[in-house]
Amino acid sequence: MQADCPKQYLAIGQQTIIEYAIHTLLSHVAVRQVIVALNPKDDIFAQLAIAQDSRVSVVTGGAERADSVLAGLKQARTLHADWVLVHDAARPCLRYDDLDKLIQTVLTVKQGGILAMPVRDTMKRAVVDKVEIANTVDRNGLWHALTPQMFPVELLFECMVRAQQEGAVLTDEASALEYCGFHPLLVPGRSDNIKVTRPEDLALATFYLTHQ
Repeated sequence: MQADCPKQYLAIGQQTIIEYAIHTLLSHVAVRQVIVALNPKDDIFAQLAIAQDSRVSVVTGGAERADSVLAGLKQARTLHADWVLVHDAARPCLRYDDLDKLIQTVLTVKQGGILAMPVRDTMKRAVVDKVEIANTVDRNGLWHALTPQMFPVELLFECMVRAQQEGAVLTDEASALEYCGFHPLLVPGRSDNIKVTRPEDLALATFYLTHQ
């Protein structure tokens, strides 16, 4: 991000990216608690106003995404939560309507589900270790995985532990369930639910949030 702080602490207007993400989650009546997994050296989050909200708690994250999610799941289990939503701190543009649709849809199934968006663009596969096109990938049936991703707490915990123990590569939470033979639902979400990963994304997120 070419910034002096982690991207989730970059400001858009009067709030940081992570505050937008947390506020949207807390706006839903079904969300009892938001658990934030932090780098052990993080000294910024505690300074934010949102950190004082009684519905927000903190756990120490790990080296990989899966380690941080597992830390959050362990905390959720102590709270006797039945379901958990896993959301990227760098996704500030989640709409309430998408969050509500995900929750209402996934509560009716056992295998959980994720917000996702069908792929629109032509997809190219590169030659291994080269910036050359190997072939065009058929985009039919391809979706962009978004967050939140929502699963029963115990099911996600068991699948992630098993996948880690067996050396599976987990790129998101749904991939842990896939590894264990489950088929989470794809819940169509909005394309403006972007993840801020590059400098130009910040301007785009600012535009979306301004028009929300």
